[in-house]
Amino acid sequence: MEGAPFWSLIASASLALGMGAGLVAKAVHAAPAMAGVDTKLVREALKLRLPKTPIGAIDCGRFGGLCEVVAGTTLFYVDRSARYLMIGRLYDMEARSDLTAARLLELNPDLLAAGAAGKRDSDADEQPAASPAAAKVDLGQLPANGAIHWGPANGPKLVVFSDFHCGYCRKLSAELVKMGAQVEERPISIFGAESRKLAEAVLCAGDQPAAVHAAYEGRPVAPGARCDTAGLDANEAFAKAHGFGGTPVIIRSDGAVLQGFHTAEQLKAFVAGGRA
Repeated sequence: MEGAPFWSLIASASLALGMGAGLVAKAVHAAPAMAGVDTKLVREALKLRLPKTPIGAIDCGRFGGLCEVVAGTTLFYVDRSARYLMIGRLYDMEARSDLTAARLLELNPDLLAAGAAGKRDSDADEQPAASPAAAKVDLGQLPANGAIHWGPANGPKLVVFSDFHCGYCRKLSAELVKMGAQVEERPISIFGAESRKLAEAVLCAGDQPAAVHAAYEGRPVAPGARCDTAGLDANEAFAKAHGFGGTPVIIRSDGAVLQGFHTAEQLKAFVAGGRA
Protein backbone atom coordinates (compact mmCIF):
# COMPACT_ATOMS: atom_id res chain seq x y z
CA MET A 1 0.00 0.00 0.00
CA GLU A 2 3.03 2.22 -0.51
CA GLY A 3 2.11 5.63 -1.83
CA ALA A 4 -1.56 5.62 -0.88
CA PRO A 5 -3.38 5.93 2.47
CA PHE A 6 -4.90 2.68 3.59
CA TRP A 7 -8.36 4.11 4.14
CA SER A 8 -8.34 5.66 0.66
CA LEU A 9 -7.96 2.18 -0.76
CA ILE A 10 -10.77 0.89 1.41
CA ALA A 11 -13.00 3.81 0.44
CA SER A 12 -12.28 3.30 -3.24
CA ALA A 13 -13.07 -0.41 -3.10
CA SER A 14 -16.33 -1.63 -4.62
CA LEU A 15 -19.25 -1.28 -2.20
CA ALA A 16 -21.57 -3.42 -4.29
CA LEU A 17 -21.18 -7.01 -3.12
CA GLY A 18 -21.82 -9.25 -6.12
CA MET A 19 -23.22 -12.72 -6.08
CA GLY A 20 -19.70 -14.14 -6.34
CA ALA A 21 -18.66 -12.46 -3.09
CA GLY A 22 -21.81 -13.63 -1.41
CA LEU A 23 -21.21 -17.23 -2.42
CA VAL A 24 -17.61 -17.16 -1.24
CA ALA A 25 -18.60 -15.55 2.07
CA LYS A 26 -21.32 -18.15 2.54
CA ALA A 27 -18.82 -20.96 1.98
CA VAL A 28 -16.43 -19.48 4.53
CA HIS A 29 -19.18 -18.89 7.06
CA ALA A 30 -20.37 -22.45 6.71
CA ALA A 31 -17.01 -23.85 7.83
CA PRO A 32 -17.13 -25.28 11.38
CA ALA A 33 -15.70 -22.70 13.78
CA MET A 34 -13.50 -25.18 15.64
CA ALA A 35 -12.25 -26.92 12.50
CA GLY A 36 -10.43 -23.84 11.25
CA VAL A 37 -11.10 -21.62 8.26
CA ASP A 38 -9.88 -21.98 4.70
CA THR A 39 -7.97 -18.72 4.29
CA LYS A 40 -8.11 -19.14 0.52
CA LEU A 41 -11.85 -18.54 0.71
CA VAL A 42 -11.32 -15.50 2.92
CA ARG A 43 -8.78 -14.18 0.42
CA GLU A 44 -11.18 -14.67 -2.49
CA ALA A 45 -13.94 -12.83 -0.63
CA LEU A 46 -11.57 -9.95 0.11
CA LYS A 47 -10.44 -9.77 -3.52
CA LEU A 48 -14.05 -9.41 -4.60
CA ARG A 49 -14.92 -6.86 -1.94
CA LEU A 50 -11.66 -4.89 -1.88
CA PRO A 51 -10.32 -5.26 -5.42
CA LYS A 52 -7.85 -2.35 -5.10
CA THR A 53 -6.31 -3.47 -1.81
CA PRO A 54 -3.23 -5.73 -2.01
CA ILE A 55 -3.80 -8.60 0.42
CA GLY A 56 -0.81 -10.28 2.05
CA ALA A 57 -0.86 -12.87 4.82
CA ILE A 58 -4.13 -13.92 6.44
CA ASP A 59 -4.25 -15.55 9.89
CA CYS A 60 -7.59 -16.87 11.14
CA GLY A 61 -6.20 -19.17 13.81
CA ARG A 62 -5.18 -16.94 16.73
CA PHE A 63 -7.90 -14.38 17.39
CA GLY A 64 -11.12 -16.22 18.13
CA GLY A 65 -13.60 -15.33 15.41
CA LEU A 66 -11.36 -12.74 13.75
CA CYS A 67 -8.89 -13.05 10.88
CA GLU A 68 -5.83 -10.81 10.80
CA VAL A 69 -5.14 -9.45 7.31
CA VAL A 70 -1.82 -7.92 6.28
CA ALA A 71 -2.07 -5.22 3.62
CA GLY A 72 1.37 -3.80 2.89
CA THR A 73 2.65 -2.40 6.19
CA THR A 74 -0.86 -2.14 7.62
CA LEU A 75 -3.22 -4.52 9.40
CA PHE A 76 -6.96 -4.89 9.53
CA TYR A 77 -9.31 -7.57 10.82
CA VAL A 78 -12.33 -9.31 9.31
CA ASP A 79 -14.77 -11.88 10.58
CA ARG A 80 -14.48 -15.39 9.13
CA SER A 81 -17.04 -14.64 6.44
CA ALA A 82 -15.07 -11.54 5.37
CA ARG A 83 -18.26 -9.53 5.67
CA TYR A 84 -17.31 -7.25 8.56
CA LEU A 85 -14.05 -5.27 8.59
CA MET A 86 -12.42 -3.65 11.61
CA ILE A 87 -9.53 -1.18 11.70
CA GLY A 88 -7.98 -0.46 15.09
CA ARG A 89 -6.09 -2.05 17.96
CA LEU A 90 -6.60 -5.63 19.07
CA TYR A 91 -5.70 -6.28 22.72
CA ASP A 92 -5.06 -9.54 24.54
CA MET A 93 -6.58 -8.75 27.94
CA GLU A 94 -5.15 -11.84 29.63
CA ALA A 95 -1.59 -11.14 28.48
CA ARG A 96 -2.19 -7.37 28.76
CA SER A 97 -0.56 -6.78 25.40
CA ASP A 98 -1.35 -4.72 22.33
CA LEU A 99 -1.27 -7.37 19.60
CA THR A 100 -1.71 -4.87 16.77
CA ALA A 101 1.22 -2.68 17.77
CA ALA A 102 3.49 -5.68 18.28
CA ARG A 103 2.56 -7.12 14.89
CA LEU A 104 3.09 -3.79 13.13
CA LEU A 105 6.60 -3.66 14.56
CA GLU A 106 7.24 -7.16 13.19
CA LEU A 107 6.06 -6.08 9.73
CA ASN A 108 8.04 -2.86 9.69
CA PRO A 109 10.48 -2.01 12.51
CA ASP A 110 10.79 1.58 11.28
CA LEU A 111 7.06 2.12 11.54
CA LEU A 112 5.80 4.45 14.24
CA ALA A 113 3.69 1.64 15.51
CA ALA A 114 1.80 3.41 18.23
CA GLY A 115 0.55 6.10 15.89
CA ALA A 116 -0.29 3.71 13.09
CA ALA A 117 -2.15 1.25 15.31
CA GLY A 118 -4.10 4.04 16.95
CA LYS A 119 -5.61 5.57 13.83
CA ARG A 120 -9.31 6.04 14.26
CA ASP A 121 -11.67 4.24 11.92
CA SER A 122 -13.20 7.42 10.54
CA ASP A 123 -12.03 9.14 7.37
CA ALA A 124 -8.22 9.01 7.62
CA ASP A 125 -7.89 11.81 5.07
CA GLU A 126 -9.01 14.11 7.89
CA GLN A 127 -6.45 12.67 10.32
CA PRO A 128 -3.45 15.02 10.70
CA ALA A 129 -0.17 13.40 9.72
CA ALA A 130 2.21 12.44 12.51
CA SER A 131 5.22 14.69 12.94
CA PRO A 132 8.30 13.17 11.31
CA ALA A 133 11.05 12.12 13.67
CA ALA A 134 13.94 14.54 13.97
CA ALA A 135 17.09 13.69 11.99
CA LYS A 136 19.32 15.12 14.70
CA VAL A 137 18.73 15.91 18.37
CA ASP A 138 20.49 17.60 21.29
CA LEU A 139 21.37 14.87 23.78
CA GLY A 140 22.31 17.54 26.30
CA GLN A 141 18.60 18.03 26.98
CA LEU A 142 18.35 14.59 28.60
CA PRO A 143 18.82 14.22 32.38
CA ALA A 144 21.23 11.64 33.74
CA ASN A 145 18.61 9.91 35.89
CA GLY A 146 16.62 8.53 32.93
CA ALA A 147 19.52 6.47 31.59
CA ILE A 148 20.49 2.84 32.11
CA HIS A 149 24.13 2.15 31.21
CA TRP A 150 25.45 -1.21 30.07
CA GLY A 151 28.17 -2.61 27.83
CA PRO A 152 31.95 -2.09 27.87
CA ALA A 153 33.10 1.39 28.91
CA ASN A 154 35.52 1.56 25.96
CA GLY A 155 32.94 0.57 23.33
CA PRO A 156 31.36 2.89 20.75
CA LYS A 157 28.64 4.88 22.51
CA LEU A 158 25.01 4.76 21.40
CA VAL A 159 21.89 6.12 23.07
CA VAL A 160 18.87 3.85 22.56
CA PHE A 161 15.22 4.72 23.18
CA SER A 162 13.52 1.40 23.80
CA ASP A 163 10.63 -0.52 25.32
CA PHE A 164 11.50 -3.79 27.07
CA HIS A 165 8.35 -5.36 25.59
CA CYS A 166 9.41 -4.46 22.03
CA GLY A 167 10.58 -7.50 20.05
CA TYR A 168 12.86 -5.49 17.79
CA CYS A 169 14.42 -3.77 20.80
CA ARG A 170 15.25 -7.23 22.14
CA LYS A 171 16.84 -8.20 18.81
CA LEU A 172 18.73 -4.91 18.74
CA SER A 173 20.16 -5.52 22.21
CA ALA A 174 21.77 -8.73 20.93
CA GLU A 175 23.37 -6.79 18.05
CA LEU A 176 24.63 -4.13 20.47
CA VAL A 177 26.26 -6.87 22.55
CA LYS A 178 27.79 -8.32 19.38
CA MET A 179 29.38 -5.01 18.39
CA GLY A 180 30.58 -4.29 21.95
CA ALA A 181 28.65 -1.04 22.22
CA GLN A 182 28.59 1.19 25.28
CA VAL A 183 24.83 1.64 25.57
CA GLU A 184 22.89 4.40 27.25
CA GLU A 185 19.40 2.89 27.25
CA ARG A 186 16.47 5.25 27.78
CA PRO A 187 13.17 3.39 28.18
CA ILE A 188 9.89 4.84 26.92
CA SER A 189 6.54 3.13 27.43
CA ILE A 190 5.26 2.37 23.92
CA PHE A 191 3.16 -0.54 25.20
CA GLY A 192 1.61 1.20 28.19
CA ALA A 193 1.55 0.71 31.95
CA GLU A 194 3.22 -2.69 32.00
CA SER A 195 6.16 -1.29 30.02
CA ARG A 196 6.51 1.57 32.47
CA LYS A 197 6.42 -0.78 35.44
CA LEU A 198 9.18 -2.92 33.95
CA ALA A 199 11.27 0.15 33.04
CA GLU A 200 11.08 1.37 36.64
CA ALA A 201 12.15 -2.05 37.92
CA VAL A 202 15.19 -2.08 35.62
CA LEU A 203 16.11 1.51 36.43
CA CYS A 204 15.98 0.82 40.18
CA ALA A 205 17.73 -2.57 40.02
CA GLY A 206 20.95 -3.06 41.93
CA ASP A 207 22.59 -4.55 38.82
CA GLN A 208 21.18 -2.57 35.91
CA PRO A 209 23.00 -4.40 33.07
CA ALA A 210 21.78 -7.77 34.36
CA ALA A 211 18.28 -6.32 34.75
CA VAL A 212 18.27 -5.07 31.14
CA HIS A 213 19.04 -8.51 29.74
CA ALA A 214 16.61 -10.22 32.13
CA ALA A 215 13.84 -7.86 30.99
CA TYR A 216 14.51 -8.52 27.30
CA GLU A 217 14.61 -12.27 27.89
CA GLY A 218 11.32 -12.23 29.77
CA ARG A 219 12.93 -13.27 33.05
CA PRO A 220 11.94 -11.68 36.38
CA VAL A 221 13.83 -8.53 37.26
CA ALA A 222 15.19 -8.70 40.80
CA PRO A 223 13.60 -5.85 42.79
CA GLY A 224 15.93 -3.15 44.00
CA ALA A 225 15.55 -0.20 46.34
CA ARG A 226 13.07 2.49 45.39
CA CYS A 227 14.68 5.18 43.28
CA ASP A 228 13.90 8.41 41.44
CA THR A 229 12.08 7.45 38.24
CA ALA A 230 11.35 11.01 37.09
CA GLY A 231 13.99 10.57 34.40
CA LEU A 232 11.66 8.15 32.62
CA ASP A 233 9.13 10.98 32.32
CA ALA A 234 11.87 13.10 30.78
CA ASN A 235 12.62 10.31 28.29
CA GLU A 236 8.94 10.23 27.31
CA ALA A 237 8.79 14.01 26.89
CA PHE A 238 11.99 14.05 24.81
CA ALA A 239 10.73 11.24 22.59
CA LYS A 240 7.38 12.97 22.04
CA ALA A 241 9.02 16.31 21.30
CA HIS A 242 11.21 14.74 18.62
CA GLY A 243 8.58 12.50 17.00
CA PHE A 244 9.77 9.16 18.40
CA GLY A 245 6.45 7.28 18.37
CA GLY A 246 7.97 3.80 18.10
CA THR A 247 11.01 1.85 19.24
CA PRO A 248 13.88 1.28 18.93
CA VAL A 249 15.43 4.67 18.18
CA ILE A 250 19.23 4.81 18.09
CA ILE A 251 21.18 8.06 18.52
CA ARG A 252 24.84 8.63 17.80
CA SER A 253 27.04 10.81 20.05
CA ASP A 254 26.64 13.75 17.65
CA GLY A 255 22.84 13.52 17.91
CA ALA A 256 22.20 11.80 14.56
CA VAL A 257 19.07 9.62 14.71
CA LEU A 258 18.56 6.11 13.32
CA GLN A 259 15.18 4.40 13.70
CA GLY A 260 14.31 0.71 13.80
CA PHE A 261 16.26 -2.53 14.09
CA HIS A 262 19.74 -2.70 12.54
CA THR A 263 22.48 -5.29 12.56
CA ALA A 264 25.84 -4.92 14.30
CA GLU A 265 27.55 -4.22 10.97
CA GLN A 266 25.03 -1.53 10.09
CA LEU A 267 25.42 0.03 13.52
CA LYS A 268 29.21 0.09 13.16
CA ALA A 269 28.82 2.00 9.90
CA PHE A 270 26.44 4.42 11.62
CA VAL A 271 28.85 4.99 14.53
CA ALA A 272 31.63 5.65 12.02
CA GLY A 273 29.62 8.54 10.61
CA GLY A 274 27.96 6.87 7.66
CA ARG A 275 24.47 5.58 7.01
CA ALA A 276 23.49 2.22 8.47
